[in-house]
Amino acid sequence: MSMNDNWINVCKPNDLVDNSGVCALIDDVQVAIFKICQGDEQHLYAMSNWDPIGKANVMYRGLVGSVKDEPFVASPLYKQRYKLKSGECVDDQSVQIAVYPARIVDHQVQLQLVN
Repeated sequence: MSMNDNWINVCKPNDLVDNSGVCALIDDVQVAIFKICQGDEQHLYAMSNWDPIGKANVMYRGLVGSVKDEPFVASPLYKQRYKLKSGECVDDQSVQIAVYPARIVDHQVQLQLVN
């Protein structure tokens, strides 16, 4: 793991699973990283791995889907859906998960935990 302008190299792109999540531990913070494939396009999303309703670090194990072309992950515990772009809970607007910018640069998956 290395840092460059607040971007942290986390893993290689082939460490990610298409249309699924993986978990990374970055400075004692668990982050769920999702690679969503739509046709020829790939999108990366990163969010806290902490499920605020289920009270466990399990979000990377959730099921991915979409509502009106808005990608989400459903918690594996109680099935609340969280938007991958914003972290907003689709089923309870009072709940939100932290999201982080993610990208691929020079064959490295990078996250920005500090805005």
